[in-house]
Amino acid sequence: MSFSGKILDWYHQNKRSLPWRKSINPYKIWLSEIILQQTRVTQGTPYYLRFVEKFPTVHHMANASEEEVLKLWQGLGYYSRARNLHATSKIVVNQYNGNFPNTYKELLKLKGVGDYTASAISSICYNEPQAVVDGNVYRVLSRYYGVDIPINSTEGVKYFKSLAEKVMDINDIRDYNQGIMEFGAIQCSPKKPLCLHCPLNESCVALQKGIVDRLPVKLKKTKVRNRYFNYLIPIYKDANGNQFTNLQQRKGKGIWQNLWEFPLLESNSILDIEDVDNRYKEVLDGIGEVELIEFNEVAIIHKLSHQHLHTKFWILNTGIQIPNQISFEKIKEFPVPVLIADFIKAFKF
Repeated sequence: MSFSGKILDWYHQNKRSLPWRKSINPYKIWLSEIILQQTRVTQGTPYYLRFVEKFPTVHHMANASEEEVLKLWQGLGYYSRARNLHATSKIVVNQYNGNFPNTYKELLKLKGVGDYTASAISSICYNEPQAVVDGNVYRVLSRYYGVDIPINSTEGVKYFKSLAEKVMDINDIRDYNQGIMEFGAIQCSPKKPLCLHCPLNESCVALQKGIVDRLPVKLKKTKVRNRYFNYLIPIYKDANGNQFTNLQQRKGKGIWQNLWEFPLLESNSILDIEDVDNRYKEVLDGIGEVELIEFNEVAIIHKLSHQHLHTKFWILNTGIQIPNQISFEKIKEFPVPVLIADFIKAFKF
């Protein structure tokens, strides 16, 4: 039996029951693929279900605000995916009359849709013979064929795409593509793959050579940048006991674009209380003298793909109304990074 035939047989016996597999609606497949791009199925499934409930069609998402989409996305990270999700929903509604393009080439024109996502949607929804290549597929192909070309190199991307096209089953592309991705997630997993009971074990080059744990090969990651964040949380209590603070929206092209955070004092190293007392007016002018309290003595290290954020939170009690103040009750309505959400929970706003 051929490679693709064995993948299909395995899939038909072992596929998981996942909510997006009950449909070939391109909106739902697109939504699931964007959510799962850098997210595990167990983490992504609840998000998918919440999105479908709140935005049952692409029209519902297009009519929502970006903040609504970002708030629902909160906790998944890589927030550019959420911004692209919202932008694409508007494109589909306004330029395609609410109907997703039905070819790989047309799908590629959508914001945030690359080779993998376009291949997945076109094959699953429209049976177009396009090979998907994601992390799971890279792993299966590199191990089975014993290929040590780095998967994140230009050469590797081209090689594995070509290889995936050669071995795919064009007659049952919908199930084959889902099958090889599922196979990589469950059978040929990154750690502790189930080689003993694998239907491909008799012809797997990596298994025969004893190099399963060395494949696939990846080029070394970009050097991690350390940054030092000091979040200033001004707190004002009025005569009626109502409490207020301040949030600011991040702009520009950096991390967390358009999300909200407390006023930020970024430094070149970890600051102590005296440093913050001398510098808080750089970002919080107009609140006068404050009672400064260190919330966390040890900096929290929040790890992003290429950055480590060494973060401390500082409470600034003030007797003067805060410019653009927000009541404690409304804090949870804003889309914020996980780092800020965790603090809000810990502080019990």
